[in-house]
Amino acid sequence: MPDFSFLLLHVADHAASAAFYNSLLGLPIIEQKDDFAMLPLRDGVMLGLWARATVEPASSGQSGASEVAFTVADAAAVEATHADWKARGLTILQAPTAMVFGMTFVALDPDGHRLRVFAPPAA
Repeated sequence: MPDFSFLLLHVADHAASAAFYNSLLGLPIIEQKDDFAMLPLRDGVMLGLWARATVEPASSGQSGASEVAFTVADAAAVEATHADWKARGLTILQAPTAMVFGMTFVALDPDGHRLRVFAPPAA
């Protein structure tokens, strides 16, 4: 089975998106080219930001049709992350809400990609 190694997002401005994720998640930008930037997520998995105008074959997807999810420790961490991201000016699509999979909220990145933060229910 092939190894999972990249999450690629098609973005309007790869440099601006790299700066956004660098600031939001504290991830270093380890590569930046004319139309592509890369940041390490974890365990060898990279976040690739590819300028939508140069994606081949041409991008046909819409932002917001999928989500990038981040797990935090508990409901208090969901609330704290929500407050931080709201203070940074991110658009909040869903305020902190209890759902069947735990406490969660959803924000949007500058390209409209959904960023879900959640804490699984306590065992």
